Amino acid sequence: MQRRAFLIVLDSVGIGAAKDATRYGDAGADTLGHVAEACAAGRADREGLRAGPLRLPNLDRLGLGPAAAASAGRLPPGLDAADAPAGAWGYGVEVSNGKDTPSGHWEIAGVPVPFDWGYFPHTVPCFPAPLTAALVREAGLPGILGDCHASGTEIIARLGEEHVRTGRPICYTSADSVLQIAAHETAFGLERLYEVCRIARRLVDPLNIGRVIARPFVGIDAASFVRTGNRRDYAVPPPEPTLLDRAKADGRAVIAIGKVADIYAHSGITTAVKASGNDAVHAALVDAVRTAPGGALTVANFVDFDMLYGHRRDVAGYAAALEAFDARLPELQAALAPGDLAVITADHGCDPTFPGTDHTREHVPILAFGPGVAPRAIGRRPTFADIGETAAAWLGLAPGRHGTAFL
Repeated sequence: MQRRAFLIVLDSVGIGAAKDATRYGDAGADTLGHVAEACAAGRADREGLRAGPLRLPNLDRLGLGPAAAASAGRLPPGLDAADAPAGAWGYGVEVSNGKDTPSGHWEIAGVPVPFDWGYFPHTVPCFPAPLTAALVREAGLPGILGDCHASGTEIIARLGEEHVRTGRPICYTSADSVLQIAAHETAFGLERLYEVCRIARRLVDPLNIGRVIARPFVGIDAASFVRTGNRRDYAVPPPEPTLLDRAKADGRAVIAIGKVADIYAHSGITTAVKASGNDAVHAALVDAVRTAPGGALTVANFVDFDMLYGHRRDVAGYAAALEAFDARLPELQAALAPGDLAVITADHGCDPTFPGTDHTREHVPILAFGPGVAPRAIGRRPTFADIGETAAAWLGLAPGRHGTAFL
């Protein structure tokens, strides 16, 4: 049987500030470590959700504790580095510029980002006047709302009612290279929102903006507005062929789960599985483990850590999501067949205890496991691209230009 590979991205589960974190205003960030410390101190208890120290026995068994300790210089409370891990464990250092979702994912797939993204300034308005005028004109809009840096949930609560009343979409950005457009699914129209985003995608290309994101929501007033699972990302394509492109060109099945297809601008993908939320992503991933053909590459993104808890600075929610993923991990492991490689990693951090609501520049865990993977320490990997090159070597694909396999 041909070998298969599964790359599992826990969106934003960083394990300690990178050496260059100061450059990004992120010195001292540590998503996993700070969540664990909050749990140990009782600051992440929430009635009906969770309580007590952070419990991640299955991830710990694969080496999460020693990986975090090696990265941050301290063992997060509740994790254990005493026993020999059952997987190959270490941590990855990002070499790409920025701390964006595309940069992290592309580097995981063997293609670091050497250029600087374009960003919008911390001013009001934040978008260039010619860009706004062109978007209003070409999309036939009565104007826009927002035009600032904001948290998505906050700005929808603040401006959602005015949006429904006026028909003006809510446009905002963050520390990432992104233009986000929020609109009501029925009052504005989902397909119309997508069309506005496609127009915006073309208009921001000269500004080197990484993504335009459609952020649909529903509800009848500020108290009931909630974003839906119909989010869509319009990303620029990677600057060179990624592991996904190389696998597809070799005739392999390449399965993208969650928002992965959008992140890679649908390049190198044979099957895109839309799944909203961690539970749906987990179910789709287990299904792929059970059904993907020999030689297949599967990439899954567990978005809730970042979208629901990191950006919203919800420490208890973040801890509960980690524990929920950990509890379901044995189901995934039991489905792996001989010749399968699974790698759990992340694309950046989003420390929910840190000031602001943006991503944080952090190292990421690398936990590789499967029936034929020998436990070992793989140490500090100087680029996320080592993950992609390990998967390439495992699948028997030719090596890429960046990164070194660790198995």
